[in-house]
Amino acid sequence: MPHYHPDIDFLTAHVAGTLPLAQSACVAAHLNYCHECRRTVSGLQEVGAALFERVAPEVVSEQLLDMTLARLDEEPPLHFARQQAAGEKTPAILQRLMNGDFADLVWKKVTRKLAISYLRTGDPGHEFALYHIRAGGRIPLHDHCGDEITLVLQGGFSDADGDYHAGDFLFRRSGEEHAPTALQSEDCICLGVLDAPLRFRGWAHRWMNPFVQLRPG
Repeated sequence: MPHYHPDIDFLTAHVAGTLPLAQSACVAAHLNYCHECRRTVSGLQEVGAALFERVAPEVVSEQLLDMTLARLDEEPPLHFARQQAAGEKTPAILQRLMNGDFADLVWKKVTRKLAISYLRTGDPGHEFALYHIRAGGRIPLHDHCGDEITLVLQGGFSDADGDYHAGDFLFRRSGEEHAPTALQSEDCICLGVLDAPLRFRGWAHRWMNPFVQLRPG
């Protein structure tokens, strides 16, 4: 059971469809692990449905009606048909975006202990990437020019604020800094969603900052 969750504002925006696409995908992935947040989302959906019923109907054009009816005949959305193995908990939305397993992705080696794989969500304002940190590996101390969401998918990591495990959802605001270190016992795979590049703080790694760019899309 995760110990860190999206706050009620995040969940409400997710249900209302007002979150940016990449952030909403991250919330959806968290729901795969968290019964508590699924229950909250279900309640918010019921509230939304009740409020929608109170909205006065409006006349729409025949063109808009025809377009809506035509969508009922469209092919169903693409889906990833692979059956999950017993005990596997990779969120369905990530299976679709990866079109395979973690091992099938193209991983860019950053350090001896860290590799990154960038996924495309169609969100032009946010980077959506997987981070593979080898057991005991550390991402150098950094902060961000914008906001960061991190979702632990496998294994876990720690920083000065606590320990995080599969399903934990973390939101850090611009300017907050940390240095995540994977558990000594196993590798960590986590999802990161950024709206601005990170910025290394230590002298040994500041030289990398001019080369760190956001990769949205």
